[in-house]
Parts: sequence; C-alpha cells; structure tokens
Amino acid sequence: MTLRTANRDELAKYLAQTLNIAQYRDYCPNGLQVEGRAEIGLVVSGVTASQALIDAAVELKADAILVHHGYFWRGEDPRVIGTRQKRLKSLLTHDINLFAYHLPLDGHAELGNNAQLGRQLSLIGEDRFCDDKLGWLGSVQPDANVATVGDLARLIERRLGRTPLLIGDANQAIGKVGWCTGGAQGFLGDAIAAGASVYISGEISEQTVHLARESGVAYIAAGHHATERYGVQALGAHIAEQFGIHHQFIDIDNPA
Repeated sequence: MTLRTANRDELAKYLAQTLNIAQYRDYCPNGLQVEGRAEIGLVVSGVTASQALIDAAVELKADAILVHHGYFWRGEDPRVIGTRQKRLKSLLTHDINLFAYHLPLDGHAELGNNAQLGRQLSLIGEDRFCDDKLGWLGSVQPDANVATVGDLARLIERRLGRTPLLIGDANQAIGKVGWCTGGAQGFLGDAIAAGASVYISGEISEQTVHLARESGVAYIAAGHHATERYGVQALGAHIAEQFGIHHQFIDIDNPA
C-alpha cells in the first residue's frame, strides 16, 4: 500500500458519519477535540489521551492521536491548568490533532469496543440492551470450550492478559452472556432483565456485588482499560486502510 496523507477535515467528517456521532447524547464532545496540522500521514491510537500517549506520539512524529477517552468531560473544571495545560501545550506545540470518540466507539456494530471485545472473547452477539443499545447479549462460541462461569473467567484472563474479578459461582453453567466495556457495571440490572446468566464489564462498585449475589447472575470485572483496548485499534486500522495512511496503536499500561 502506498502511504499518503488524509485531510484532517475529511477524516473528521468520515469518522463522524461512520460512528454516527449525532445519535449519541454523550458526556463529552465526539470528534476533533484539538486541531493540529491539516494533513495527516501517521495516526497513533490509544485508549486515553494521557501525557504518556502524547509523549509517545511526539516521539513518533505523529500527525494525529485517536482515542476513546479524550478531554472536556461534562462537570469538569474548565480551566486550562495543571495536567490539562501540560497535555494541551504538548499537542499544540507539536501541531498534533486529537480525535476522541466515547459512546459512539462503544456502540459501533463492527468497530466498537463491545463488538471487538466479543471477538476477543469468542462471544456471539445476538441482541442489544440498555441505553443507546450499548450492552450486548449473546453466547460463547462452541469451540471456545467454555462450559462454566469459571471457564469464562479463565478465558478472559488468557485473552486480556489480566486476572478478572468474579462475583458468583464459578461452577455455574454458562447460559446467555451480557457484556459492556469500561465503567458499565451499572448496567448489571439491565443485563439481568435481558436474560443474561453472567455479565462482563470493566469496573465494579460496592452495590454490584450485592446485586450479583442476590440475583444469581454472575458478574465479571475484567478491567476498564483492558476491555476497551480493542475498539480504537480496529478504528485506527480501518481509517488507515480507507485513507492509505499509517496507524500505530500504543498501549499505555493501566491496571484499572
């Protein structure tokens, strides 16, 4: 493939249409959050627009950064001070574009975090549930050799490279599996209503434990970062193919 450059505004328009960003009521702006140079040849992707990711992009002389967790979250202090000032200064000094897609990247049927996590965990999506249909419901592929909830937890450990937290009976037979990446532990009730026998997300709250125990629906906390590494990689690879530009994913380790 002959590498070329993509126009920043054309890329932003394509991403907006592909991810259907107008459909979502989100907690942050989706799309181009920080404007950099007009032509983009190298896109670095990562889960979060941390200083470490920005520094890595600067080192690679990237033209743009593509992330799931960007900036300007609702309710945040809007002042440009502290870590926000440092991050923005780095981007603006090096003329790097920042593209961020939160709920639209969670929800996309092929490139999204939930679709991609399902592929990683050999899950077959059969239905969607909860707000904006972000939650997925399905079953484990027969060739994955997963018969119990404990088997599923061990599969997650192998595929994601970290030990998940399981609340529930490890010997419980696998039925319908619900999943939603990141901080979607609050959707456990929706997963129960949808018919899941086990629900996977990234984080866990105090009340999650009680609901899982009392409902008999197992809960697996597999890590916010760990469950959301795959959508942005798929999206970066997709735009690289579509526009003939270069893409590199950088995984900034995060145990949360």
